[in-house]
Amino acid sequence: MKSLRNSCTGLAPVHFFQRLGVAAAALVAVVPLSLAVASPAVAQTAPSPLGQSVADFYRARGNAPLWLSPSSGDSAQQLISLLGTASLDGLEPDRYHVAALQEALQSARDGKKKAIDRADQQLSQAFVDYVHDLERDPGIGIIYVDPQLRPKPPTALAALLNAAAAPSLSYYVQTLGWMNPMYGQLRHALANHGYASERERQLLALNLERARTLPGGKQRYILVNAAQQRLFTYENGQQLDSMNVVVGKAKYPTPMITAYVRFASLNPYWYVPPDLAAERIAPKVLKQGLPYLDELGYQVLSAWDEHPTIIDPKTIDWKAVADGKIEVRIRQLPGAHNSMGRMKFMFPNEAGVYLHDNPERELFSEASRLYSGGCVRLEDAARLGRWLFGRDLEWEGAGTEEKVPLANPVPVYITYLTAVPTGSSIAYYDDVYGRDAARLASMGKAETTTQAVAGR
Repeated sequence: MKSLRNSCTGLAPVHFFQRLGVAAAALVAVVPLSLAVASPAVAQTAPSPLGQSVADFYRARGNAPLWLSPSSGDSAQQLISLLGTASLDGLEPDRYHVAALQEALQSARDGKKKAIDRADQQLSQAFVDYVHDLERDPGIGIIYVDPQLRPKPPTALAALLNAAAAPSLSYYVQTLGWMNPMYGQLRHALANHGYASERERQLLALNLERARTLPGGKQRYILVNAAQQRLFTYENGQQLDSMNVVVGKAKYPTPMITAYVRFASLNPYWYVPPDLAAERIAPKVLKQGLPYLDELGYQVLSAWDEHPTIIDPKTIDWKAVADGKIEVRIRQLPGAHNSMGRMKFMFPNEAGVYLHDNPERELFSEASRLYSGGCVRLEDAARLGRWLFGRDLEWEGAGTEEKVPLANPVPVYITYLTAVPTGSSIAYYDDVYGRDAARLASMGKAETTTQAVAGR
């Protein structure tokens, strides 16, 4: 197949996000999986804001029990069992005083109100501590463009009110209903030995860590799984749509990044990275002559800025460009041949990554779709635009790089899940960027170091 590599860029096309990704991976690689979250053995429960504590929750409900009410079913025992297996989450069960909770629950069985109240409030405190520990950023190298999208623990009152509002408290606990559904499903597979090998067990643990950063709740959001090379849209807790996407090749891996999609750009330019100008465009100019540039709508620019001077291509030494001796700044005009297609969806970030249309439709039927320079190319950009804006985005008649603001920005989560729940089973995907291998290697080194220290 012919080379279909395209890099994605803003006004200054660079691939420094690759260096960011390598640096982040190196940082994460030295942290063993079991230590990816702050050590629960020393973690302290932060004081609740005024009016947001466990005591405030009970005060507001007249001290009525939550876990031991007649309608709670076996939620108390479900919670204790969940806390007892917190090591699956990379947490320490002893932090939640599981044995003391079991004793308190046993004492409450005699029906005395004081014992019931004491046990119920102990269960609530343990639940809040567990929720707080889970809903923290695990520190796995994600770029948070918008800080408010970084995982943040709820207040004690909010965590308990959400639990109390669940149609079934027992089911809410069993499925970890406050987390993204994928987290609960991956954890269930891990807890119930839903794996065929030690390798699969390790992959479940790695991907459980990544799934911690995905949103719970019913908000609208976009999820891109680079390992799966698919995009999904979610609303009201349900997956609404999905499509194939093209992501970065191994040389230019699509980074894990979280941001708000803030606007669309219709009829965009494509700003060509200098390496691609040398590898792809200059040889064509040497072979076909300068008309090649006009035919595909390429312009040579004086600088990467909003109002550059257009340079006469006759003044360029194209042989030197092809040989990598000089760099040339090129952009491609909007049109049928433009590598950005007719629209792109922007969440401005230093990595220069975004979602965009693409005219090379044959790529989307490929089994492996690793062809971009890091951006995400969309199988159906118009359909995504319709969901985001609630209307068709009309590119015909629109100006060049016409900006269409999104009234309510929508989060996009670009992640890397190589183990994905599919109904009652788990689908595994190739580690196309080597992130699993690097993480598992670091875990092996950490275990070896721990054993060596213990043996002294």
